[in-house]
Amino acid sequence: MNEADKSDDHALRELIGADLQDGLDEEIELELEDHQYGQFRDLKIPHQHVPSMDRTHYFKELLRLQGELVKLQDWVQHNKLKVVVVFEGRDSAGKGGVIKRITQRLNPRVCRIAALPAPNERERTQWYFQRYVAHLPAGGEIVLFDRSWYNRAGVERVMGFATEDQVEEFFRSVPEFERMLVRSGIILVKYWFSITDEEQQFRFLMRIHDPLKQWKLSPMDVQSRSRWEHYTKAKEEMLHRTHIREAPWWVVEAVDKKRARLNCIAHLLTQVPYREIGHEPVVLPARTYDPAYHRERIPPEMYVPERF
Repeated sequence: MNEADKSDDHALRELIGADLQDGLDEEIELELEDHQYGQFRDLKIPHQHVPSMDRTHYFKELLRLQGELVKLQDWVQHNKLKVVVVFEGRDSAGKGGVIKRITQRLNPRVCRIAALPAPNERERTQWYFQRYVAHLPAGGEIVLFDRSWYNRAGVERVMGFATEDQVEEFFRSVPEFERMLVRSGIILVKYWFSITDEEQQFRFLMRIHDPLKQWKLSPMDVQSRSRWEHYTKAKEEMLHRTHIREAPWWVVEAVDKKRARLNCIAHLLTQVPYREIGHEPVVLPARTYDPAYHRERIPPEMYVPERF
């Protein structure tokens, strides 16, 4: 192996290692063993070297921003605000990753995820927006749409699940639909996660060969890979026709996952003006004891075996 090949192999190894590490929970620091890299090293994976953030700096900033998200959650709950955040982008663009970091330390009763499956036979006969309306927030709630009504302008259009007449009707309707949401008091924020052709191919190949990520890759995702340019044209028209003053699009550069998450969360915090809500100090009451009470013995067979 010549020096150029060694350098390229080292860069690819760092990229694969970073992607594997990224799948770990932020609180867990594990060393990746050589056998984990071995399953990928013989693959011809195209890659672009994008210098990533220092991991320690990333953790510190993420925890700081998550602390602010907790304050935002308290403000939304206290003031009965209604917040909708739409996450769109190509398959593997990183939508799920940022949603996970947003919700990681929040109350699921306040901040919830709406990730709708393909419509069933009954839903296909409804008003197009009807099934999404059912997931909109009440006062004091935040809803994160992991894909949204914009499926019609993207996957449904490109894959032939919607006619051009249906797509055109969608483009006529969606600005009015979103203006109606905003007039009703909903704070609506829309993000498009942008990645390159090469980066998507890298992430797809990582998913194909990583048993822990294979579930993320659906047959539809695989088919979409060959339609890159069709998706590009559909995305461009979608952004052009649905970027309205009341609900503008915000584009997140997402080739570097860590920067994308931090940038998106930091921006989201600016979209909902909030202040810290004061809380009364929590004081635990004194423990009471009943001398007449005797704890029942649990049968040994009811315990989970201690294998570790």
